Amino acid sequence: MLAPKRTKYRKQMRGRLKGFARSDTRSGARIAFGDFALQATERGWVTAREIEAGRMAIQRHVKRAGRLYIRIFPDKPVTKKPLEVRMGTGKGNVEYWVAVVRPGRILFEMEGVPEPLAREALRLASHKLSVATQIRMRGDAP
Repeated sequence: MLAPKRTKYRKQMRGRLKGFARSDTRSGARIAFGDFALQATERGWVTAREIEAGRMAIQRHVKRAGRLYIRIFPDKPVTKKPLEVRMGTGKGNVEYWVAVVRPGRILFEMEGVPEPLAREALRLASHKLSVATQIRMRGDAP
């Protein structure tokens, strides 16, 4: 399962999900590596389990042909208090990790497979994610 090896601080605040993924290369709104991509159209948190499930769906469908690039990483810890615990006494323990996704963010990229196969693989992966997505090709208008 994806998670950072180490972090400076163990727990984080929730933060806000406003704004969009910028179209410069660092912010991940452009297709940078592959020919086909899965792009988020809404904002949200994508968990490490969802990313892994999407990766497995893609690789199973294309029978590990071509190359897959995962453009998001779950670096935000989400905490939760145990059931039936009274309020107060501090923040809960880290339960899982999420990647913060804003509209326009490229989640997965693929190359080296034919277009129909890539589209179907990305469609299958989109069903595993908790954010709405669209399939993009290199050279498409944004």
